[in-house]
Amino acid sequence: MRFIFRSFTRADADAILMWHYEPPYDEYDPASDPSEVDGLLEAIDSPTWFAVEDDEGSLVGFLDSRPGEDEVEVGFGMRPDLTGRRIGPSFVEAIVDQVRERWDPARVTLDVFPWNERAIKAYEHAGFVRGEVYERTFEDGQVRTFLRMTRPLR
Repeated sequence: MRFIFRSFTRADADAILMWHYEPPYDEYDPASDPSEVDGLLEAIDSPTWFAVEDDEGSLVGFLDSRPGEDEVEVGFGMRPDLTGRRIGPSFVEAIVDQVRERWDPARVTLDVFPWNERAIKAYEHAGFVRGEVYERTFEDGQVRTFLRMTRPLR
């Protein structure tokens, strides 16, 4: 499958808000977190957000990139019906290629729930290495634990 990156639109945000993952991955359901809903709506036409399509023009995922001085932190998601089908490594590689082409950073970083071994294996397959496990407190007071992963690009 080939992945095509384009500007993120309102139609993309609306479609992604309808995505529902099977447990335990339902923690990734965008509509379950009001800040995620707001984030998707704020991402419309942002130069650092991208919709990801397949060759047929179907929305297969999204990329939220946060460029820094020497690194780009990424957040992304794949349409629920495509997860667990061994597409992950090529999807992640396409994301890394997009980041490298657009910003040419020294490294790419991402955060993942430490329990999500399926995603972690896809990231490791794409060259990411495990880093620190840390806790982040969100605006609603909720504390979540994440694993930081990094892939050097230079």
